[in-house]
Amino acid sequence: MKLDTKPYEEKMGKTLAQLQYELSTIRAGRANPAVLDKVTVDYYGVPTKISQVAALNVTDARTLVISPWDPSMLKKLEKAIQTSDVGINPANDGKVLRLVFPQVTEEVRRQLTKQIAKMGEDSKVAIRNIRRDANEKSKAMKKNSEMTEDEQKQSDKAMQDLTDKYIKDIDAAVAKRTKEIMEV
Repeated sequence: MKLDTKPYEEKMGKTLAQLQYELSTIRAGRANPAVLDKVTVDYYGVPTKISQVAALNVTDARTLVISPWDPSMLKKLEKAIQTSDVGINPANDGKVLRLVFPQVTEEVRRQLTKQIAKMGEDSKVAIRNIRRDANEKSKAMKKNSEMTEDEQKQSDKAMQDLTDKYIKDIDAAVAKRTKEIMEV
């Protein structure tokens, strides 16, 4: 009986998806509604994501317009963005909020690429930990005579192949985001 690699593959997939989500929230001088994903606003006593109380539109490469569905939410939205870690002060014209993303300096871009590389490395460590857990499980199964030595080797190889695939995917995601950040 070989080790079922499905649950481990699901965990690796979730790790990759989480990395891609985190990479999308990094502000790189371009207007991107994803930077507001972690910001919540008090909507009638309930912390709510901005995207659920307002329309988010990218009007040009560096401007994000936030149009609340309820005009009384404008001040609350402004305050939520100001107190968040977005790092941009919204301009309030009485109807909508405008976030103008400043041009990112070369130094800041280099810092962001280091941050991206660290995120990628952390994800690789998580993938390797999942592989280690699977390999320990296959060792335990062999020890308990639930699988033969050949089956254990096949299971370990299957997990190594999965690990290689996901690490390659992580490297590709990190390289893609790094390239986007470094473009002027």
